[in-house]
Amino acid sequence: MATLVPRAKLSSYIGQALEPGEWFEIDQDRINQFADVTLDHQFIHVDPEKAAATPFGSTIAHGFLTLSMITHLTSGAVLVPEEVVMGINYGFDKVRFLAPVKSGGQVRALVKIIDVTEKDNGQILVKQGITIEIQGEETPALVCEWLTMWVC
Repeated sequence: MATLVPRAKLSSYIGQALEPGEWFEIDQDRINQFADVTLDHQFIHVDPEKAAATPFGSTIAHGFLTLSMITHLTSGAVLVPEEVVMGINYGFDKVRFLAPVKSGGQVRALVKIIDVTEKDNGQILVKQGITIEIQGEETPALVCEWLTMWVC
């Protein structure tokens, strides 16, 4: 659930880490559906027998699947200006895929507010540092800087 914050107080969250999200399973069915949607049927994602013979030992989620789950994974750790009309995905400054998510792996998002910039016309650009953790793994699946433009 999003947390409504007075617009004037958004900047006070810079440098703060928000509560981690819930663990979420990336199962083989979701991986297969993503492969179908993106037409990326590389065996490492969809063929458990061949994938078992790789250093990963099983199929793995597409990096872009993990990235695309950020909206869901961060849904409980979103700061929204009280006066917001809409939010727009403004893109990413940086994305790095650090470790594969094996089929059946559990992931969650850690969010840290990096910057809040007031723009013209009631727009507020928020940069969030996102780390997608893999349960039981030391190295995260990905790290990125995600930009959201709030229109008030």
